Amino acid sequence: MKDYKALQNGSDIRGVAMKTEGGKPVNLTDEAVTDLARGFAEWLRAKYPDKDPGSFSVAVGRDSRLTGEFLQQVFCTSMAAQGFSVLNCGMATTPAMFMATVNDEIAPEGAVMITASHLPSERNGLKFFTRDGGLDKKDIAEIIRIAESESATGFFCAPGDDCCCGQPFGEVYEYDLMKFYSTHLKRIICKGLGAEPGIDKKTGAEVFGKPLAGLKIAVDAGNGAGGFYVSNVLKPLGADCGGSQFLDPDGTFPNHIPNPENKEAMESICAAVKASGADLGIIFDTDVDRSAAVDEHGREIARNRIVALAAALASEGHPGTTIVTDSITSTQLGVFLKEELGLKHLRFKRGYKNVINKGLELNAAGTDCQLAIETSGHAAMKENYFLDDGAYLATRIVIKSAQLKAKGLGISSVLEKLEDPLEAKEYRFAIKAENFADYAQTVLDRAQSAVEKGELPGTSLELPNYEGVRINFDKEHGDGWLLIRKSLHDPVMPMNVESNIPGGVQRIYDGFLTVLKEYDQLEL
Repeated sequence: MKDYKALQNGSDIRGVAMKTEGGKPVNLTDEAVTDLARGFAEWLRAKYPDKDPGSFSVAVGRDSRLTGEFLQQVFCTSMAAQGFSVLNCGMATTPAMFMATVNDEIAPEGAVMITASHLPSERNGLKFFTRDGGLDKKDIAEIIRIAESESATGFFCAPGDDCCCGQPFGEVYEYDLMKFYSTHLKRIICKGLGAEPGIDKKTGAEVFGKPLAGLKIAVDAGNGAGGFYVSNVLKPLGADCGGSQFLDPDGTFPNHIPNPENKEAMESICAAVKASGADLGIIFDTDVDRSAAVDEHGREIARNRIVALAAALASEGHPGTTIVTDSITSTQLGVFLKEELGLKHLRFKRGYKNVINKGLELNAAGTDCQLAIETSGHAAMKENYFLDDGAYLATRIVIKSAQLKAKGLGISSVLEKLEDPLEAKEYRFAIKAENFADYAQTVLDRAQSAVEKGELPGTSLELPNYEGVRINFDKEHGDGWLLIRKSLHDPVMPMNVESNIPGGVQRIYDGFLTVLKEYDQLEL
């Protein structure tokens, strides 16, 4: 009996696609991908029951991973076997695959991105979209249920044959999606800088000017799929990208992990900005749904600072809007959002789908929310379909940088009043208990009761709080806070600690050890 449940990672599919020495067994096999394609086909037909079963189409893209091209071929062939017209988009980005569904030229019912984001090179996965956005956990669970079925009701045909409902085997076409997507981004930059493209009278083609002339931007694509942003967007608009690095796709990721949260990756792009004298640095993850920045002094704009910058951009024209963030944002960020930008701040949960869905929920209830963002760099703006799009965020930052340079300022001026905690550290405690979720909950319950009963001197609970237990420590006991929570998927309890005094993180950790030491199934 087939069992693909282990492949579900929240709202994505993730698995081992390539055997490595000493590594885990391959579970994202061609058979699994074939079955998941069948599951997606049936799921789409159920979502659009009034549509002619033989008129469905799907777009399929991939990042630079070594197994990407093979799995893309498998998925395309499998969807064609369901009677779908298939648009093979080659190398693409996750946000571009969503944008395919709202592209009037093709408008497929579904889109799929083959990616495992920043995970090691032997991993790969699938992200699914419709024009309503990315699929949720329950949708992925249903696709897996269908994929596991031995006798699914969906179609499966052979090339040249008619399928059971009389529909022929679908065609697979190549489609240059990144050309469409790059043009989309160029239009946004031109509009933002008051230099909208003209029309060539002879050919009718759009003609773009050079609104980024004089702006020097260093881009680090980490050998993922983000190199297009230099060649297809920035350079054609006149930007000097001479300090850019690691633009060529290479699924071995030979230079650094393509991840804006990675210390070495951020150090690398910061050094590149300083060495080239760039006005701005941009770094993407593998599939470009996340990004971070570097200011004109070579200082990173990541984690709390990328949240603050994105919020400043989202607030333009939307005073007092609500910003939804994940649970580990700093106290100083909350102060900046409220006191400097005049915004409302809802600190919610980790997980990019959690913050995005909360933003959608607020807007549906009548509360304006222009931005939902994780400190990881997943930033979704209301004006952009609430799509977590690293290239779109980068585009908004590029526009702002160009506007500021015209005034003799740099992007750092937007964040000059944002304070940072003096110390910050994340601990990750492995859980040895078999039922790790329940065990983690007992730890959280005990942490909360310890504060409520006064067993931890100088502490108070942060309320409201939507994930784990967040505890504030007064100046005498560490002058900061900790958040301990369950991991989204793993037998681990992450604990984030921040302090505003030297040695404060250690003092907070030591103070909380009285609780942690009660649990012998935690590896401290």
